[in-house]
Amino acid sequence: MAIVAMAVLASCDENSDNYPVPPNPHEKTRYTKDAPQDTVFGPGGLNLFGNDSKNKGGGEGGGIGVNVYLWRATLDTVSFMPLTSADPFGGVIITDWYSPPETPNERLKLSIFILDRQLRADGLRVSVFRQVKSADGNSWVDAKVDAKTATQMEDSILARARELRVADNATKS
Repeated sequence: MAIVAMAVLASCDENSDNYPVPPNPHEKTRYTKDAPQDTVFGPGGLNLFGNDSKNKGGGEGGGIGVNVYLWRATLDTVSFMPLTSADPFGGVIITDWYSPPETPNERLKLSIFILDRQLRADGLRVSVFRQVKSADGNSWVDAKVDAKTATQMEDSILARARELRVADNATKS
């Protein structure tokens, strides 16, 4: 106990005039609309809707954590499948199981990860899961997925993202 008391006393300074005086809580502070305001989210506050003047049409996300074109292209490409989860801040889209009408004994599920804020081919990863009905027809069994399936889905999403970017740049010109 004595050691703690000595440490507290040793940290005291005889000349307290060097320390800033805290503001009086009863004094009104005047703010003008032109004065910069500090916020908990840093300069400029929190931008949820992509109105960031620094984002010059690169699709870097604005209000979401991933590339806008990749996000919209992914949702467009998998729009025929029911979604289980879509997280625009983490860049994860998970579909529910989908059975194509032409193959009712087979179903597919996708997990799509948008990994970058730039529109790049390596900024996207698709995982495909496939199941087929068991021999008795009462349950689903995991089945092998063709290695090209995920790559073809990634290519479709990237092509759509490029179309969206071109269309967006054409309207801005």
